[in-house]
Amino acid sequence: MVTLRNLAAVLLAGSFLTAPIMAVPHADDHGKSGTKVVLTQNGPVRGTATPRLYKFLGIPYAAPPVGPLRWQPPQPHALWRTPLDADTFGSPCPQTGGALAAFGAFYPGVNEDCLFLNVFAPRPRDEARDEDRDPKRLPVMVFLHGGGLTVDASNSYDPTSLVEKGGVVVVTLNYRLGILGFLAHPALTAESPIASSGNYGLMDQQAALRWVQANVAHFGGDPGNVTIFGESSGGVSVHAHLASPASTGLFHKAIIESGAISPVAFTQPSLSDAEALGAYVAGVAGCVSQTTACLRALPVSTLLTVQDAAFSTVITPIVDGKILPVSTAVAFSTGNFNRVPIIEGSNHDEYRFFVGETELVTGTPLSSAAYIPTIQATLGVPTPVAGFLGTAVYPLAAYPSPSVALGALGTDAVFACNARALSGLLARFTPTYQYEFNDPNAPLFLGVALSFSGGAYHSAELQYLMNVRDGSLIAPGPQNQAQAELSDAMIHYWTHFARTGNPNSPATPFWPQYGPNDLFQSLEPANPVTRGTFALDHKCAIWTP
Repeated sequence: MVTLRNLAAVLLAGSFLTAPIMAVPHADDHGKSGTKVVLTQNGPVRGTATPRLYKFLGIPYAAPPVGPLRWQPPQPHALWRTPLDADTFGSPCPQTGGALAAFGAFYPGVNEDCLFLNVFAPRPRDEARDEDRDPKRLPVMVFLHGGGLTVDASNSYDPTSLVEKGGVVVVTLNYRLGILGFLAHPALTAESPIASSGNYGLMDQQAALRWVQANVAHFGGDPGNVTIFGESSGGVSVHAHLASPASTGLFHKAIIESGAISPVAFTQPSLSDAEALGAYVAGVAGCVSQTTACLRALPVSTLLTVQDAAFSTVITPIVDGKILPVSTAVAFSTGNFNRVPIIEGSNHDEYRFFVGETELVTGTPLSSAAYIPTIQATLGVPTPVAGFLGTAVYPLAAYPSPSVALGALGTDAVFACNARALSGLLARFTPTYQYEFNDPNAPLFLGVALSFSGGAYHSAELQYLMNVRDGSLIAPGPQNQAQAELSDAMIHYWTHFARTGNPNSPATPFWPQYGPNDLFQSLEPANPVTRGTFALDHKCAIWTP
């Protein structure tokens, strides 16, 4: 089996008051047109009312993690009395924007006051209905964004289609990223009441899920029927919550989109290894004293610079013995995880995204001469192994370009076969459904041009579920009729699964549970179809651990 390294850089979220609350029962805020006020545990929030939707943007779910609260578990937010205008997204968490920042992607910034969430809820047909007393509450879907745990924000994702077509309440959120979200350090562990450090981003996500439990009923949602779903590193986070006892009871179904990423699909670093790295990072940042006072006094800009130089390759959840007691592989292999119904999936051409990212940044397509060296650098394998893979297993003659060949190899090694393997582990203990998004003509972001077809690239499926926009990078191009029909089918699958724990309904082609028959649902235009060729197509005999 080929050992994969050096991939996390590219590929790769407190307790609160629980006093009783109630919603303001009318759609308008005392005559103010187009608004809606709901009373949360911390105070009233005023959202926007459209003809079919309520939107509440930028609700703080925890105290700003600044000053002494930097690298602390999320703490309760202060109360407020007058309605908080929830009509604008809150600040994204600090990030440089990554390799694509020059193209307008993501949200470069240094504002640590970033723990906000957004609620999107269907507007009831009967405006006289008091949602606080309605027993027919709606399923809730909580989305965890991707971005390698270093970039992006909830601001990029508009789930209006899921809400309006699927009849669900959707919550999106920000969580601490990068060095501010995942730094472990001996001094931080020493001051921690749970003798742990490093998983602050995951703890933020758990705090948001606790906020959902306490508040979502007053937005029309059912706190007893919560589905968490995430893409890429958001999917990595979902895996972590499946394995985390601290997440038990906070969700009832899980969807992982392209989250089975090598090398963190199965193993995560130990606390001691992460602390050693943290001590090195502190030294690079200038904290020779290795004290928490020095670390907390560092400017965010300095931390982001150090992150890019010395830390970005290992930003991942940590096996800290508390938030994540064991690796996800151990948890899933032994059945010691939160056993909820699961959808696990990947995209047919995942890695073309990263090949295309390199082409955009360098301005140069991958050449035939660079093919084998790039395989070696990507996988961290000896030259003979890279040569064998590039000539015998993924020969250039079998593909229209070196970029497509590398995309196939990277997809199989980094994503596809891991997703299949994890589906096999999970399916032994809980209902599991495997999919592959397989639209070979998925629209690229407008204004982006590559020398090769992007195919069903990493993150391409998101535009079929939500409106997507990364920073100022313009959303993907329009869908044709067949793609629009696939979008409807996927929304039906996702929201029916959120409602019942089973994606199947009369509105969509049948999707069997994953099991020994190795069947998966190919999400392809216009109608999804069940197939059994995944392992052969992705050469999983080579890549499966």
